[in-house]
Amino acid sequence: MAIQRVTQNMLSERSVSSLQLGLSKLAKLQEQLSTGRILNRPSDSPPDTTAAMRIRSSLADVRQYARNANDGNGWLTQLDSSLTTMNDQVLRARDLALQGANEGGVGPVAREALAAEVDQIRAGLIDTANSSYLGRPVFGGVTAGTKAYDATGTYVGTPGAVNRTISEGSTIRVDVDGQQAFGPTGDSVFDHLAALSTALRAGDQVGIRAGMTALNADRDRITTTQTDVGSRQIRVEAAIQAAGDDELKLKTSLSSVENADLPKVIVDLQMQQTAYQASLAATSRVMQPSLLDFLR
Repeated sequence: MAIQRVTQNMLSERSVSSLQLGLSKLAKLQEQLSTGRILNRPSDSPPDTTAAMRIRSSLADVRQYARNANDGNGWLTQLDSSLTTMNDQVLRARDLALQGANEGGVGPVAREALAAEVDQIRAGLIDTANSSYLGRPVFGGVTAGTKAYDATGTYVGTPGAVNRTISEGSTIRVDVDGQQAFGPTGDSVFDHLAALSTALRAGDQVGIRAGMTALNADRDRITTTQTDVGSRQIRVEAAIQAAGDDELKLKTSLSSVENADLPKVIVDLQMQQTAYQASLAATSRVMQPSLLDFLR
């Protein structure tokens, strides 16, 4: 059986190697305690680093979906507010037409006043139809301009859908085509109000009744559009809530992979400090500092 001679040099090298290993463990625990993370570099744990990168990628996607949904909610909120205003104004115009249809109780002066109010309602509706969100007209489709209608009530937008991706594989339209909501140019609510104003001034009872019928249809169309906007907004709000829940879950998963268990790290650090101090004491007795101590 071969006997290996243990030299003083071997003892020194192994003692120093053990001390360096203990010091490295101590430094790693101190870093985890100061940063609060167990993953401070990829070499700490390649598998966990890969998992953390995937979670972060999913987290970035979820946050983008949330931003898209919030932007879409802004569009739809503006649409709902505008359509509510227009619905009320069209109802007011219909009431004015009903007053004008009372042949015996309305004279020329009163009809002029009714027509003037209808003109103001029409101008207000055109302004509302040009409502915008972040500088883009919500009834203008994909137009690059700032208006959906000109001062005459003519549609100047560009038909097209404005969509937002609110979750993986789920896209929703967040605008409304003005021509679908208010009718095509030549047969729109603005044209009907202009015709009603003319009929009121002329005392044209047939024209007034035709205006009332047209405004009823316009109001039904606006109401239907608002109902559709409301259903889309419910879906967008659900997507915002889902994105928030997903973000919380992903953050929890990421924390379990990257973040350190601080109470455990503190205990491990204290134990490692004790072990390192013991190693230093033992090594100081084994490693002879001088030739005299070696010969003693």
